[in-house]
Amino acid sequence: MNPIVFPGLGLTFQIERVALSVFGKDIYWYGVIIACGFLLGVLCACHLTREWGLKSDTVLDMLFFAAPIAIVCARAYYVVFYQSLYYNADGTFDWAEAIAIWDGGLAIYGGIIGAVITCLIFCVVRHHRFGAVADVCAYGLLIGQLIGRWGNFVNQEAYGGTCTAVWRMGLTLQNGDYIEVHPTFLYESLWNLLGFLLLYFLVRRHRKYDGQIFLCYLFWYGLGRFFIEGMRTDSLYLFDTGIRVSQLVALVTVIVTVQILVIQLFRKHPKEKLLVNSPRSELREAQAEEPEATQEETQPQPATDAPEETAEAEPDSVAEPETAEAEADSTGEPENAEGEPDSVAETAQAAEDSDDEKTEQPQPPEKDGEPAAE
Repeated sequence: MNPIVFPGLGLTFQIERVALSVFGKDIYWYGVIIACGFLLGVLCACHLTREWGLKSDTVLDMLFFAAPIAIVCARAYYVVFYQSLYYNADGTFDWAEAIAIWDGGLAIYGGIIGAVITCLIFCVVRHHRFGAVADVCAYGLLIGQLIGRWGNFVNQEAYGGTCTAVWRMGLTLQNGDYIEVHPTFLYESLWNLLGFLLLYFLVRRHRKYDGQIFLCYLFWYGLGRFFIEGMRTDSLYLFDTGIRVSQLVALVTVIVTVQILVIQLFRKHPKEKLLVNSPRSELREAQAEEPEATQEETQPQPATDAPEETAEAEPDSVAEPETAEAEADSTGEPENAEGEPDSVAETAQAAEDSDDEKTEQPQPPEKDGEPAAE
């Protein structure tokens, strides 16, 4: 590869397209950079799920379908609007070359369109709130795009027209011509970085409804892409017209999102309608579905010693006889053989003596021939 220079900044880069080879198959830096951008975007989206009332599994499940479909749509977008590249000399269409995605040729807008449609269908089928899921994914898209554009830098593509600015980029073409051009890949990468910072540190704090972050993303990216696309020399055109496809899509996106944002600006958005505050929040539903044992473990348990102490403790009425006996013992009075005090024994003895006296009283004399009266 020819070196990439920034003469105004005094920088020179010599980068090979091939990063490494595995079993004789070349792995290009372009693919490595795209993969890193995708991975970091997914990690960022999963990190923000709880703040939006979502589960990270929701984003991962959605990406399982959206990622491959987005790649297919990105390739289809590129092939449809660059058909002349895939026709043979005899006029037949070269399908093998059209699906050779490893040779390059992806259009980011095609990938975004495919991902958004897939996400919408996924949310409808799985009964998720599309606005909340799209808000989380918007951050991931910005990260993926700002990193992925550096793949264009390695491939020495996606550059603009000639310029004399201090930050101009110098390239040597395959025919040996040297040109100094706008580094439009860098413009878009920095634009996406600025958009991420604004959405994360500013708009995020004033988020009023689900879908607001996603709408702001569409507006921000579309606005920047409209102007940056006008500088590029490798744009895809709308068939035989002189209209740049991505520039047209960006313009339509900006117009539509501005209208929606303005309409939403004059509407009331109670905080309880946000998914994170709603009873239908996926996190709350997940907690409600946890087993009862798990919920009991997370709740403070009442003290278990109090009932045992109450059971072991004896009432005062039971303790009183023991106290009385202890007081009796403390007087030093001896007990009788049956364990009763002497005073009680004397009383019993007096009662017996009284009965004996009654029985020993003389009976009246018997009359002749008559028994004594009973």
